[in-house]
Amino acid sequence: QVRLEESGGGLVHAGGSLRLACAASGRTFSTFGVGWFRQAPGKEREPVARVNWNGDTSYVADSVRGRFTVSRDKLINTVYLQMTSLKSEDTGVYYCAAGEPGTWYAWGQGTQVTVAS
Repeated sequence: QVRLEESGGGLVHAGGSLRLACAASGRTFSTFGVGWFRQAPGKEREPVARVNWNGDTSYVADSVRGRFTVSRDKLINTVYLQMTSLKSEDTGVYYCAAGEPGTWYAWGQGTQVTVAS
């Protein structure tokens, strides 16, 4: 069983940066891809980025390309979402999930990111 916990959220001014972390426990975590999602108030949850099990293939959504990067440290079972040049529209609760597109096996509780304009 995989358990995920996000951290690193907070309040930041527009143009600032944050690094989110998704720490996992469970011996099978290393075999799963990891996705980052966000949900803004009143909106549906949307995918932001994902990285494969090995950390050598990643994807970011068009809305954050060039500003967000996703990486994976397999030694400590942690996946990061580095966010730069933050905008007010990046505000929301950010979640990580283990699995693959269309089949996400486990979700974290989420971490709030608030970007003040």
